[in-house]
Amino acid sequence: MQKMIIATLILLSFSACKNKSDNSIKPDLVSINLDTTISPSQDFFEYANGGWIKNNPIPAEQSSWGIANLVIEENMKRLREISDKAAASNDKAGSSNQMIGDFWSTAMDTLKIEKEGLNPIKPLLEKINAIKDVNSLVTTVAELKKIGSSTLFDDGVGQDAKHSDVMAYQLSQGGIGLPEREYYFKNDSTTINIRNQYQHYITTILTMSGENEEDATTAAKNILQLETKLATASRKIEDLRDPYKNYNKMAISDLGKMSCNIDWSNYLTNIGIKSKDSVIVGQPEFFTTLNALLKSTPIADWKSYVKFNLISDMAAVLPDAYGKVSFNYNKLFSGAKERRPRWKRMIQMEEDAMGEMLGQLYVKEFFNETAKKRYTEMVDAIKDALKDRIGKLTWMSDSTKEKAYVKLATIKSKVGYPEKWKDFSSMKIGKESMAKNYMNSRLWWHNYEYNKLGKPVDRDEWDMYPQTYNAYYNPSNNEIVLPAGIFTVPGYRDEELDDAVVYGYGGASTIGHEITHGFDDEGRQFDEKGNLVSWWKKTDEEAFNKKSEVMVNQFNEFEPVKGYHINGKATLGENIADLGGILLGIEAFKKTTQYKEDKKISNLTPMQRYFLGYALGWLGHTREEQLKNRLMTDVHSPAKYRVNGPFADVDEFYTTFNIKPGSPMYRADSLRVRIW
Repeated sequence: MQKMIIATLILLSFSACKNKSDNSIKPDLVSINLDTTISPSQDFFEYANGGWIKNNPIPAEQSSWGIANLVIEENMKRLREISDKAAASNDKAGSSNQMIGDFWSTAMDTLKIEKEGLNPIKPLLEKINAIKDVNSLVTTVAELKKIGSSTLFDDGVGQDAKHSDVMAYQLSQGGIGLPEREYYFKNDSTTINIRNQYQHYITTILTMSGENEEDATTAAKNILQLETKLATASRKIEDLRDPYKNYNKMAISDLGKMSCNIDWSNYLTNIGIKSKDSVIVGQPEFFTTLNALLKSTPIADWKSYVKFNLISDMAAVLPDAYGKVSFNYNKLFSGAKERRPRWKRMIQMEEDAMGEMLGQLYVKEFFNETAKKRYTEMVDAIKDALKDRIGKLTWMSDSTKEKAYVKLATIKSKVGYPEKWKDFSSMKIGKESMAKNYMNSRLWWHNYEYNKLGKPVDRDEWDMYPQTYNAYYNPSNNEIVLPAGIFTVPGYRDEELDDAVVYGYGGASTIGHEITHGFDDEGRQFDEKGNLVSWWKKTDEEAFNKKSEVMVNQFNEFEPVKGYHINGKATLGENIADLGGILLGIEAFKKTTQYKEDKKISNLTPMQRYFLGYALGWLGHTREEQLKNRLMTDVHSPAKYRVNGPFADVDEFYTTFNIKPGSPMYRADSLRVRIW
């Protein structure tokens, strides 16, 4: 789902209400955000959220500002409290408090970090300097991947898409430093400037590492040329959404036929793979190009490329000068004017290292059983709604419907937090240095993932932390995962939220959205056991694709920034899930007492509050630099279009807000998307 850093609401005035004994009256959380100078039929997103947006400019340190940010900011403060307590606890080695406390204290010890300079990564830099040929290059790359600096290509361990009970080794395209392949080819002034600034950034990093400026400038030019060749061989973002075309299984012994210049036996041993006979290659043509580049590119260029990437990847744990240079470059994509305070940056790194460990302490204080029960029951209500809607479909055959019912019934839901927590006791975290702790945490995670090979799939595992403001559908497990953080509304206890708002905010934009992912353009290709297999009749697939094309065309029309359109094909899965979530939320909400009683709150009907509750989930605004970046790299549409886009396809939206032909929000019935 990825609610990204897009939206947020509640205000300082809400902070006065801190406990159940507080008798103050809180503002209605949806009506207070309205911009009543705008009609719902003109621009519903601005009508629903414009009041808040006008009164809440984006802070200098942020690339966007909205409800996601407020949840994240609130949770950061909670995690800082947990970290401060852990640092003061002096608990035994290997305990949660010891590890969290030592990570936190070394991260905040800036004097020691400045004194150490590049010493924490000096042994790695020496290994890079010692590279003399392709074999030693690949050996060094394998070692650096294990501690968080990945180059050449991407690889990892995950479930086999066609055999979901098996963990598989997987290879895919990678190795480029810009966010997405199109940055190497788009020729508008913004993108050309980004390429120029990227080359300058490489030069600066290499110069800071000790190289003379002339050599660093030449190396930067050569690195950009090298990455452009890798980008040329990379598939476009929309093409990566086809699970069949990106599934190419082959014998490990055949990797040499695809790229003979890599000693795969040596590489796999160094990366930690033993006795594995097969590999899934996402994009074979990429590795063919890489193979040729390994032979044709001077080894000096490869050394500069690997060295730059290592220092850039480690910038946050090195002296502050490296972090400042990194920020000045990355603000081209974020638009942020200032760096976030150090404690916020370090909390994020701590979450990357041991987020689930922090989450175990987090949920003890901030997510009660009553809330968990509410959303667990909502999952069941929304699944029932989808079952009803499948039964009424006129474009799907009965045989495919029966299989869809089976898949729907077997969707597993994980709500709030894991029932079983990971054991982090073997992660080596101490007081030596921040860089050492970070690299040890990356090594722990690498070994943790690669040790899954040859073992049964753990379907109870979570890939997000309880405090995360996000959620996901995993097609290989046929499951939805809903962390506690995703249901948070800053300034309000869960029990203070009426069903209309909750069914829009949590039921539609999260639960319904994730369930629909099991039946979007990609998720629908996996069966109830999580295997990539065709279970649809051919005529049903054709009907689905025809209906999906209507949505592709709808979103291709949107131009959030001049010259930057939404990629309707790349965002199709998320757009289908948004629309499906809204429709399922409506069906489930209609069965509640609030809907049936039809009483107004703040002069808003229950159904109006439902739509406003959904829009609340996307409340916020984004800097143009970040918006441009997302339009090129993200499979999610910008927040505004995740509201206005699908609402224009929902019949109840027209009747609820009296949307008439000729208004900007009106879409002719023949052009409305009708899928689930």
